[in-house]
Amino acid sequence: MPTILVTGAAGFIGSHTCDQLLAAGHRVVGIDNLRTGRRSNLALAASCAGFRFVEADITAGDTLGRLVAETRPDAIIHLAALVSVQESIQDPALNFRLNVQATHLVAEAARRHGVRRVVFASSAAVYGDAGQSPLIEQAGLRPISPYGAAKLASEAILSGHAAAFGLTVRCQRYFNVYGPRQDPKSPYSGVISIFGDRLRAGLAPTIFGDGGQTRDFIAVEDVARANVLAATAPQMTSGVANICTGRATTLNQLAAVLHGLVPDAPAVVHASPKAGDIRHSLGAPDAARAELGFTAEVPLADGLAALLTPQGAYSLAV
Repeated sequence: MPTILVTGAAGFIGSHTCDQLLAAGHRVVGIDNLRTGRRSNLALAASCAGFRFVEADITAGDTLGRLVAETRPDAIIHLAALVSVQESIQDPALNFRLNVQATHLVAEAARRHGVRRVVFASSAAVYGDAGQSPLIEQAGLRPISPYGAAKLASEAILSGHAAAFGLTVRCQRYFNVYGPRQDPKSPYSGVISIFGDRLRAGLAPTIFGDGGQTRDFIAVEDVARANVLAATAPQMTSGVANICTGRATTLNQLAAVLHGLVPDAPAVVHASPKAGDIRHSLGAPDAARAELGFTAEVPLADGLAALLTPQGAYSLAV
């Protein structure tokens, strides 16, 4: 079976991706500097003989190049990143190093050592406030943060390497990912993780604005499956695809579903809208369906129930 190298392996999406790769019988080499990732996220992966973990920073010297030369992976799934929009605004230089420079190093490691496929964790943030719904991949790209701009620049770097050096590159534009292992106390955590944490603690979640904002919420289990398909499916071609459900959910609807799971929780509290908040974000899933054979399968209610379970993890059958 192929060997897959996963950067950011100990993170929220990275750890689930490792689990699914291992469950499918692949060998996995994970690398993470543990800046935001956690070793505990890799508990299932670490129990598998086909998994190796390296604690290291991929932007440090030729760390990544040496690891790729040693392990000769068939594909790289590049998930390591600065994932906080707010932190990218506070520290644009750090955003550039962890998001743009890191992607260049991945592209170069793949080129130098003959890795034929790279899967990249892009984001719906490349669209900014496009004013179009649903968002198709050909929509105007107008990022409104250094984070979104870095994701768009990374797509361009990888696409250039694909054209010049014959790599297959898949850029995965994730929408609002949620699920187990997403840290609700981190500054970049999604609204679902924060809501769930407060409900479990018997506290009222806060909606900023009237709650009519819509998001395309997708379970991390589905996102990990999309990553596995992009990295391992035969005869894959380069391209960009939204990784989304194509279903819009208002924050009021989200709160209602969560209250159904935690019926004794306090009612939602509304506060003033946040400046710059995008009102509507909905992805078109057609390209992922046609090019990856991917369709989101986890219903929102089921995904939320998995998030609220005490174990907070999916099972790994190997």
